[in-house]
Amino acid sequence: MSELPVAPHEQEHHPFLQHHFEDLGQQHEASTLGMWFFLATEILFFGGILLAYTVYRVLYPHAWALGAEHQNVTMGTINTIVLLGSSLTMALSVKFAQSGRRMPTVWMLLATLFLGTLFLGIKGFEYAEHIHEGFFPGAMFHYAGPEAPKVQLFMIFYFALTGLHALHMVIGAGLLLWILWRAWRGQFGPEYYGPVEVMGLYWHFVDLVWIFLFPLLYLIPKPLA
Repeated sequence: MSELPVAPHEQEHHPFLQHHFEDLGQQHEASTLGMWFFLATEILFFGGILLAYTVYRVLYPHAWALGAEHQNVTMGTINTIVLLGSSLTMALSVKFAQSGRRMPTVWMLLATLFLGTLFLGIKGFEYAEHIHEGFFPGAMFHYAGPEAPKVQLFMIFYFALTGLHALHMVIGAGLLLWILWRAWRGQFGPEYYGPVEVMGLYWHFVDLVWIFLFPLLYLIPKPLA
C-alpha cells in the first residue's frame, strides 16, 4: 500500500516557526514588512524634528553657523566612519547568517556591537566637552553676544537630535546582544535568519539618520551676508 501524503499541518514543525504562520517564508516576509512599517514611523518622527530645525535654520542662519563652529568636526567625522564600518559588519553578519556560518556571524555581530559602543563613547566625550564649555541648554548655558538665545536654540536641536539618535543606538546595542546570544547558540541558518536581517534593517536606518545629522549639525557654512 502506498503511503498517504502528509498534510502540511502534520509536517515537522520548525522550532522558531510561530503558530500563526504557514511556513518560515511567510513569517520572514511578515517580520520584514513589520520592520519597514516601524521604520516609516521613525522617518516621520525624525522628519518632524528636522522640519522644525530647517525652519529655524532659515530664520537664523548666522546663529546656526555660530553653533556649528563649536562642534567637534574631527570627532563627528570619526564617528561617521565608525558607523559606516558598523553598517558593513552588520551587512556581513546577515550574509553569514544566511549561509549558516555560525562563527563568522558571531564575529561580525561582535564587531558591530563594538563599533556602536565606540560611537556612543565618542558622542559621550563630545557631550562632556559641550557641558564643560557651557553649551548645554538651560541654566548651564553660557554664551556671550547678542545671538546667545538663538545659539542656545541651535544647541537644543543638537542635543535633541543627537540624543534621540544615541537612544536608538543604545536600543540597537541591546538588541544586538540578544541576536548575538542566539547566533552563538547556532539558531540561525539558511532556513531561518530573519531576526538578523530585521536587526540589520534597524541598524542601517540608525546609521542613515546620522549621515543626515552630521552635515546638518557640524558642517554649516557661514552665510555670505
